[in-house]
Amino acid sequence: MKNLISLVVLSLAVISSGAMAAEGNCEAQAAEKKLAGAAKTSFMKKCEKDSAGGGAAACEAKAAEKKLAGAAKTSFMKKCESDSSASGAGAACEAKAAEKKLAGAAKNSFVKKCVTDGAAAKS
Repeated sequence: MKNLISLVVLSLAVISSGAMAAEGNCEAQAAEKKLAGAAKTSFMKKCEKDSAGGGAAACEAKAAEKKLAGAAKTSFMKKCESDSSASGAGAACEAKAAEKKLAGAAKNSFVKKCVTDGAAAKS
């Protein structure tokens, strides 16, 4: 059990360091484009979203593979992106539960509330 927890924590550390590198890369791109204010904020949000595990880019590739267009593509993209962001939030919440050494029903309750609160915070 301790090995599993260690593995989860280590995996999250690697993922978060990758996210930090992506954030730095987005910051560099914004500086290169000389963006400021709302334009920079918008660019950073999209850049970080695209960098986070391939999110929109991966969904775009899946939609192209399925040869989707129009409303079908829009619907697919919305669901795909929401699913990928939810799984990312779930992993982060699982790690927090592991840090708190929660198990069983307490862990399930914590993770469910954490994911719900995280989704509400993003809206």
